[in-house]
Amino acid sequence: MLRAPNLARLDWLQHGFGQRDSAYPAQITTLRQIHSAKVLDAAGRRGDRIEEGDALISGTPRLNVGIRTADCVPILIADARFRVVAALHAGWRGTAAGIVAGTLLHMKETFGSQAGDLVAAVGPCIGACCYEVGPEVARQFGLWCPELEQVESKVKLDLAALNAMELRRLGVTDVWVAGECTFCLADQYYSFRREQEEAGRMISYAGIA
Repeated sequence: MLRAPNLARLDWLQHGFGQRDSAYPAQITTLRQIHSAKVLDAAGRRGDRIEEGDALISGTPRLNVGIRTADCVPILIADARFRVVAALHAGWRGTAAGIVAGTLLHMKETFGSQAGDLVAAVGPCIGACCYEVGPEVARQFGLWCPELEQVESKVKLDLAALNAMELRRLGVTDVWVAGECTFCLADQYYSFRREQEEAGRMISYAGIA
């Protein structure tokens, strides 16, 4: 299990980015992921794949929220002031649709969270070294990288960097990025692009102890 050093400083928080051989807590509340920017509050709800969506937030003690990935970007966020957590599944569609901004807004509206109080970690995902996309996908990230707006050929896309950039753009200053590529590190991580339908899934989770 990979743990982010900035999140590890919060003694009330339990979290982890799953690897191939990770052992997980007994109960993690998850969603039926649909590559969207849909955010849900897990309050009063426990179970596996409780509803469609791609981000869960929680202010409930002893309730772990998690997401599954096998190349997409797992993001964990904690509000150090109000003790709120979030787990996000950010594939290229969710990233382009603004799942980070939507989650921060949901946390603010539900719990009063402010960006300056948030601690965020971007976990292992497919790296730019191995993630080539067509111009129709690349052009959707012109908000962050203007040079992509008119691109006409395939490009290497760094989804982890784009999500970290978005977190900082929205005012989150404490951002850690794992920098590990799930495609490259076959002994540690599942990769859908490498293994296709045979790929397993890692769970990344966060909860209030």
